[in-house]
Amino acid sequence: MRISELLSLQAVDVNASVASKAEAIDYMTRLMEKSGNLNDREAYKKGVLAREEEGTTGIGEGIAIPHSKCAAVKRAGLAAIVVKEGVDYESLDDEPADLIFMIAAPETGANVHLEALAKLSTILMDTEFKEALVKAATAEQFIRMIDAKEDELDGKNEKKALEQTQGGYRVLAITACPTGIAHTFMAAESLDKKGKELGISIKVETQGADGAKNVLTAEDVSHAECIIIAADKKVDLARFDGKRVLITKVADGIHKAEELIQQAVGGNVPIYHHSGAAQTDDAQEAESVGRRIYKNLMNGVSHMLPFVIGGGILIALAFLLDDYSIDPANFGKNTPVAAYLKTVGDFSFGMMLPVLSGYIAMSIADRPGLAVGFVAGLIAKSGSTFSNPAGGEVNAGFLGALFAGFAAGYLVLLLKKLTSKLPQSLNSVRPMIIYPVFGILTGAIVTTLINPLMGMINDGLTNVLNSMNGTSKVLLGMVVAGMESVDMGGPVNKTAYVFGTSQLAEGNFEIMASVMAGGMIPPLVIALCTTIFKNRFTQSERESGLVNYLLGLSFISEGAIPFAANDPLRVIPACVAGSAVAGGLSMVFGCTLRAPHGGIFVLPTIGNPMLYALAILAGSIVGCLILAVLKKPLERDNK
Repeated sequence: MRISELLSLQAVDVNASVASKAEAIDYMTRLMEKSGNLNDREAYKKGVLAREEEGTTGIGEGIAIPHSKCAAVKRAGLAAIVVKEGVDYESLDDEPADLIFMIAAPETGANVHLEALAKLSTILMDTEFKEALVKAATAEQFIRMIDAKEDELDGKNEKKALEQTQGGYRVLAITACPTGIAHTFMAAESLDKKGKELGISIKVETQGADGAKNVLTAEDVSHAECIIIAADKKVDLARFDGKRVLITKVADGIHKAEELIQQAVGGNVPIYHHSGAAQTDDAQEAESVGRRIYKNLMNGVSHMLPFVIGGGILIALAFLLDDYSIDPANFGKNTPVAAYLKTVGDFSFGMMLPVLSGYIAMSIADRPGLAVGFVAGLIAKSGSTFSNPAGGEVNAGFLGALFAGFAAGYLVLLLKKLTSKLPQSLNSVRPMIIYPVFGILTGAIVTTLINPLMGMINDGLTNVLNSMNGTSKVLLGMVVAGMESVDMGGPVNKTAYVFGTSQLAEGNFEIMASVMAGGMIPPLVIALCTTIFKNRFTQSERESGLVNYLLGLSFISEGAIPFAANDPLRVIPACVAGSAVAGGLSMVFGCTLRAPHGGIFVLPTIGNPMLYALAILAGSIVGCLILAVLKKPLERDNK
C-alpha cells in the first residue's frame, strides 16, 4: 500500500493555523474525520492524547507524528498539516513543529497500511525533502511530492537488498516503540543512513505494530561486533547471549545514531549474558536509582490494576444484588448470584498483592524473578511468620508485598551473579533449578523475616486512619482527592489511586471514595464551565467539553488533559480545588466505596450514595466557578 492511498486531499492543509499542540491535534482529528476514516472522532482523539501522555510524538527537526490505533478508526488513514510559522508541540528538541502527520490505524484487520507508514517515517528523515514539503503550495503538490519520493525509496530498497557483503554486518540493531508505528521506523532509517555515511555495515530489525521486519538471523548475530537495542519496550535478548549489547531509548536511535554506531564499533560495550551474570550497568541506559525504582514499581502496579478493578467491581455488584435482610452477617453472599460474584471478585482481588510483587521482581530480574516474586507476595499477603508459617498472625499487606517484590528481584540478581562462574555446561541448571528453588526459598525467608515489621507499620497506619475523625480525616480526604487533579493520570494521580486501592484490602473504604470523587472532578469542571461560561472557550473547546460529562461520570480524569495542557496555570488549580472540596465532603458525609473504579455506574454500591453525589456536584461547581474567574472572556475574533 502506498502513502498516497492513505492520504486524501481532504486530509491535507498546507496553510494550517493552529496556536498550540492541543489545537493542532483537535484540528487534525477533524481532517481525519472529514476524509471518512473514523467512526468516532472523540474516541480517536482520546487515543491520540493517551499516546501523547506516554511521550511526545514531536520527534524534533520540525516534525511531529501523532497517532492512535483503536476501534474508533474505520479504515487506515493519514492527515497532514503544514504550519508555516511553526507551533510548540513539546518536541524532543524543544523546537516548534511545522510539519505534522497524523496516523489512524484500525484496531483489527490487516496491517498492510503499516508498510506505507514505515515509508513515511523513513522519507521524513531526508531534511531537504522535509523542507520541500513545508514549502508546498497546494495539497495536490504535497501529495505528488510524496509519491515521487516513495518511488525513489522503492528503487533504493531493491538495490540495498543486493548489497550485503559476504562477511555479514559489523553492527546489528533493533528498534521498537510502544505503538510500533512511527518512532520504530524513523530510528531504523536514521541508524541505517548514518551507517552508510560512516562506511559501517549495519542491519536493523524493526519490531513494529505488524510484527518484526528485516529479522536478524543467527548468522547475522554470529558475525556482528555489537548489537544496538534502541527501544522503549521490552525486547527479548536471549539470542544475543555472549555478544556486546548496547541498550538505549528509541529517541536516541533517531537523534544520536552516529554516537551509537561509533560506540558499538569502539569495543567499549560490555558483553551481555542472558542466563548467567546480570547485564552490567554500562550496558543499560543511564538512569537514576529513583527512576529505576519508579519503573519497577509501575510495572507491578500496571499488572495489578486489572485484578483490582475487575475484582472490586464484581464485589461491589455482589453487594448491590444481595439482600441484606436475609443474613446481615453474610451480606454479599446471601443469594446465589451475589455469592458467585462475590467469590469470583474475592479470587481476583486476592491476586492483587502476589501480582504486584511478582511483576516488580520480573521488572528487576527478568523472567527468573517472576515466580520468586509471586511466592514472596503470597507470603506477605498471608502474613507468614517463623512461628506460624501458615500466616494469620500479622498484617503485612500492601507494604509487605511491595517490599517482597523488590527483595525477590534483587535476590534473583544476586543469585545470577553468584552463579555466573559456573561452567558453561551447567547453564541450563540455573534457570531450571537454582533460580526457582533457591530464589523462592531465600525470597520466602526474607519476606517472612520482615512481615512482622510490615505488620506493625500497617497496623499503625490503620489505627491512625481509623482514629482520624473530624478535621484530620477530612484533611486526608482533601489531600488524596486533590492529588487526583494535579496531573490527571500521571504519577501524582496514580500515587493517590494506588494508596486508595491498597486501603480497600485494609477495610478503609472511605479513602477510596474520596479518591474516586477527586478523579471525577476535572472533566466535570471542564464540562460545566464550557456549558455555563461559553465566552471563555472557543467553539471547538465547547464541543470537546460536552464529552467530559460522560468521562467525568465514568471516573476518567484524562478527559481534562487537553484543557490543562493548553492553559495549566488556570485549569489545574481550579480542578485541584474542586477535587479537594469533593474529597473532603465525601469524608464529612461518611461515604464509602468498595469498588476501585466505575464512577456513576457503581453509585448504588456506595455508602450514602446521595450525599456522595452531592459532594461531587459541590466540588464540580466550586471548580467551575474558580476556573470561570481565572479565565477571561475571549476576544470576539478568537471565539
